[in-house]
Amino acid sequence: MVDVTKEEVNLIQPETIFWSIFTFMWIVYIWESYLSHRQKETFERTKEVPEPLRDILDQETFEKSRLYQLDKARFGFWHGVFGQTESTLILLYGVIPWLWKFAGDITANFGYGSEYEIVQSLVFILLSSVVSYVIDLPWSIYSTFVVEERHGFNKQTFGFFIKDQFKKQLVLFAILLPIVAVLIYIIQWGGQYFFIYAWVFAFVTSMLLVTIYADYIAPLFDKYTPLPEGELRTSIEGLAASIAFPLYKLYVVEGSKRSSHSNAYFYGFYKNKRIVLFDTLIEDYKPCVDEDKPKDKEEDGEEEQQEDQQELLEKEEPSEKKEEKKMGCNNDEILAVLAHELGHWKLGHNLKNIVISQVNLFLCFFLFALLLQQKVLFEAFEFYDSQPTLIALLIIFQFVFSPYNELLSFCMTVLSRRFEFQADAFAKSLQKAEKLRTALIKLHKDNLGFPVADWLYSAWHYSHPPLLERIGALDKTD
Repeated sequence: MVDVTKEEVNLIQPETIFWSIFTFMWIVYIWESYLSHRQKETFERTKEVPEPLRDILDQETFEKSRLYQLDKARFGFWHGVFGQTESTLILLYGVIPWLWKFAGDITANFGYGSEYEIVQSLVFILLSSVVSYVIDLPWSIYSTFVVEERHGFNKQTFGFFIKDQFKKQLVLFAILLPIVAVLIYIIQWGGQYFFIYAWVFAFVTSMLLVTIYADYIAPLFDKYTPLPEGELRTSIEGLAASIAFPLYKLYVVEGSKRSSHSNAYFYGFYKNKRIVLFDTLIEDYKPCVDEDKPKDKEEDGEEEQQEDQQELLEKEEPSEKKEEKKMGCNNDEILAVLAHELGHWKLGHNLKNIVISQVNLFLCFFLFALLLQQKVLFEAFEFYDSQPTLIALLIIFQFVFSPYNELLSFCMTVLSRRFEFQADAFAKSLQKAEKLRTALIKLHKDNLGFPVADWLYSAWHYSHPPLLERIGALDKTD
């Protein structure tokens, strides 16, 4: 196994490593703050609908989207300040080694000494996750019940929100803790080539989670029902057959109980592909109700939430019935959106992303193996007497690799935008360009997306090209 020599290690002091990591963390924060400021200025100064969109986007909707994005930008700024302050205090005051020692004290009380490192690691994860969750909970509440509520997107009651958050934490721990335990065991007992076994385990685990997520995990949080027989289902099945997409099942997910944002996606391997449509994507969608089927407690809770929402609406609306603005897309537009999504499959984008991510993961595990035994890395974070495997994973993957991760993230953003243009072109090849154009505009309106973006912010952050660029590209291919 290749290793760094002791002479080379001695040239690097723990303080040098710590302050290098600390400085880079602040450089990234300042860079991100600068980009966010540029984007916020774009929202503030762009008060008129751009010329290319004046025939299809009214001033009222444009102003609503501008104010929504401004609210999110202001919230993001203060959340970022808080997060950066929290990270700074954690590093400067040695919270990580203190929390590791505290986890050791807890396990020792139950008769598990320092030799039970995996047990101590799991307690450390539980403690850090719970503390992080409690600290961030007020921000989540404000985002959901103030920012999203103000602009008409939130559909959750507070009780539903808390229950949902609690359920997410339980599922997260049920999945994460066994995975971490096995990974630590592989690293400790895998010998010289443990990084190969760790990568194989991570690959198999990720593929397994992708396979079971939508069938077994996602239904714990949202209701999935087969798309009813009818014109839309027949058209989707025909579209899939026309490009040899192995469609196995077709679902509608009840996303409207949580938010009015809309989406569509597909998942699955080989000949077991599923397509999922959010109910908010389908214009005038009404779920089928089986009145003979008994309701469980969770369904009763959801019904109560819907009744509470209806009561609120009745109180807020005047006695005269308002004409509701239609949301979602018609059948032809949904087919165009799915033509774009299936274009990702046909062009091999998903497979390419999997290959890139796995090559990257293998490289990271290999570099991790080179750095694992370097005591100076642990000393930089005040671990003088021990070198816990979990702490090594945290230090190396989160802090040491952070410059590389920033560069990789930007490269993947560039690649993602390229894939989006290619998927749009594929939809055009199926004669869906016009309907895709109107669908993109509708979805932008429904989700209050702002059609103008700062070029630098967009280049760094947007995995999907801005609306004007996508429409321009579709026009060029007409």
